[in-house]
Amino acid sequence: MTIGQKIIQLRNSRGISQEKLAELMNVSRQSISKWEMEQSVPQIDKILQIAEIFSVSCDDLLQDKIELRGTLTAPLRNKYFGTDGFRGESNIGLTSMHAYKVGRFLGWYYSLQLKNENGTRRPKIVIGKDTRRSSYMLEYAIASGIATSGADAYMLHVTTTPSVSYITRLDGFDCGIMITASHNPFHDNGIKVINRYGEKLDDETTALIEAYLDGDLASLGVAGDDLPLATGDKIGCIHDHISGRNRYIGYLISTASNSYKKLRIGLDCANGASWSIARAVFGALGAQLYIVGDEPDGLNINKDCGSTHIENLAKLVREKHLDIGFSFDGDCDRCLAVDENGNIVDGDKIMYLLAKRLKSRGMLKDDTVVATVMSNSGFVASLNKIGIKCVQTKVGDRFVYECMQEKGYSIGGEQSGHIIIKKYATTGDGLLTAIMVAEEICDSKSSLSTLVEDVVVYPQYLKNVRVSDKDEVMNDK
Repeated sequence: MTIGQKIIQLRNSRGISQEKLAELMNVSRQSISKWEMEQSVPQIDKILQIAEIFSVSCDDLLQDKIELRGTLTAPLRNKYFGTDGFRGESNIGLTSMHAYKVGRFLGWYYSLQLKNENGTRRPKIVIGKDTRRSSYMLEYAIASGIATSGADAYMLHVTTTPSVSYITRLDGFDCGIMITASHNPFHDNGIKVINRYGEKLDDETTALIEAYLDGDLASLGVAGDDLPLATGDKIGCIHDHISGRNRYIGYLISTASNSYKKLRIGLDCANGASWSIARAVFGALGAQLYIVGDEPDGLNINKDCGSTHIENLAKLVREKHLDIGFSFDGDCDRCLAVDENGNIVDGDKIMYLLAKRLKSRGMLKDDTVVATVMSNSGFVASLNKIGIKCVQTKVGDRFVYECMQEKGYSIGGEQSGHIIIKKYATTGDGLLTAIMVAEEICDSKSSLSTLVEDVVVYPQYLKNVRVSDKDEVMNDK
């Protein structure tokens, strides 16, 4: 067990947040995060501090072979949660009871943290959802679980994943929840949990959620057959928080410095979470809008529309002679574009355009972009040609963000359209990406096709291979 793992376990066992530990040690929250992610090791004076705070010996912390006992911990199961949260077919792989239990755990867990920090308030958890029919069922189940455990739930209603991340950070929530299965069909759904900094929840806390879902209360240090119920005035409240979504819309509008009155823009909202927000944002910026995929009925999210069916937007752009088109997925954390000729501009080309923009303004840290191994090698070569390096990670926007955090890089993303621009967000944001592309078109007075014409695309073939043990294959040298 590494020192980073031990710090996480000690924090969880005492219900102490990264923020509180940083305050006790007079260091930054980022330092605590780096220690726990094993991106750096605390100096000896800090190790002595940690040992004193948690009443353990330095040997307990430093020797990998020593396991800490009596701490709040659970083995990593990955039975329910993957890199994109808890996913499953509604009422088969993911039921309302699962959702209720996730809410129960989070309400209890953050109540425990506040109690141990001598807090006097109830925890606050914000919830957003996409347009799937089952999202409403899961939303109420989660909110009920949160209130039952003594925390307050705040409902953003139908909104995007990046908006939940933004509002969690802005309004000081203990965590955020997004109910979505992203680009998947309506019968699937999912639960994404976001920490107070707008980032994906750490693996250790996720393992505790899974322990509770499996009835392993011993790992939580709880006696009995369930978590304690809040009673009397300790029962949580459920609040409407649509004002948070409105502030997010205002924030997006504020990131633009140009008027789009001369731009004819097509939007495909995938009948998903962005269906009203996208219109509000680009309408406020003055664009002449042509919108499809903006009539959700609970069953048509991503159906023949959105970023997984971008050919429909390409047809619209050609037929209406538009300047540009933007296509989003069900929860709007990704964006693909279509140029004025109806040609598809994928995430690689968008990253090239935005990285070049940042470099010209002296805002591209170390002249480096973070991508995944799925990116086209022609994209990497094109970046190198203009003096930009490319660091590649495992597939998943989580790994892209972790690399960006570790090195302080400015931009990263995936070919599929997840683009993270560190100055503005901690997660992929389809609408923000679209705004930044539109800004470059206005500032450069160039068409989208011109802006990405130097990107060379090499032949690429992607094939999924089914294996019996994914971890064994990936670790096979």
